Amino acid sequence: MKHSEALFREDAQLRECGATLLRIDERGLLLDRTVFYPQGGGQAGDAGELLLPDGRVLVLADTRKGKDEGGRGGGGDEILHLPAAGQEALLAELSAGLPVSARLNWERRFAHMRFHTATHLLCALVPQPVDGCSITAGYARLDFHMSEPLDKEALTAGLARLVAEAHPVSQRWISDAELEANPSLVRSMSVQPPRGSGRVRLLEIAGVDLQPCGGTHVSNTAEIGAVIVTKLEKKSAMTRRVVLGFAQASAA
Repeated sequence: MKHSEALFREDAQLRECGATLLRIDERGLLLDRTVFYPQGGGQAGDAGELLLPDGRVLVLADTRKGKDEGGRGGGGDEILHLPAAGQEALLAELSAGLPVSARLNWERRFAHMRFHTATHLLCALVPQPVDGCSITAGYARLDFHMSEPLDKEALTAGLARLVAEAHPVSQRWISDAELEANPSLVRSMSVQPPRGSGRVRLLEIAGVDLQPCGGTHVSNTAEIGAVIVTKLEKKSAMTRRVVLGFAQASAA
């Protein structure tokens, strides 16, 4: 299986990269390297475009993880870029070996980054296991495994405080063995960190939160901007849902 070098894992600030088209078929386009994050871990996939050598542009609507020929998951590092509809004629001209430039829809990606880091702040404010999450450009939500009620205003105030404190956000890698020795690092019940590659990526918000995460994040909590709790829901006897949105003043 051909792999894509996932540049976003080390630098989420990259907006563009040169790449070579490895394969194109009904599943999507596979590049040898990419700045596009594939849907996973609750975070939506990236969109953007491929700039071709002759100046034409192929619009990419989404990014997903690869699957094997049997249709099962587990595509390793294969990252598939899905073209937007209506570009069949242009797609028919493409072939393996073509040099391209992959460019993110940065507004969409940056919203993902802001919301994803905000959910880690929320985990610090609500120290309970997480049994579901969704991170999009328009909202984020976390489902906490708990029965106690939550306070909307208190959570919004707590998020504002952690954002204003401007905590640095960084990442590092630990071994599978280190993670096994520290099971309390894993907060999610529904999405487990990938094991088997020999290492696991940790996301750290200095003095606030530390847990495995493969998503994209801002480099400082101040970059999140004004984020608020828009809704609290009791989904079941043991599930409390918290939905986040951007305040209007920072929506741009």
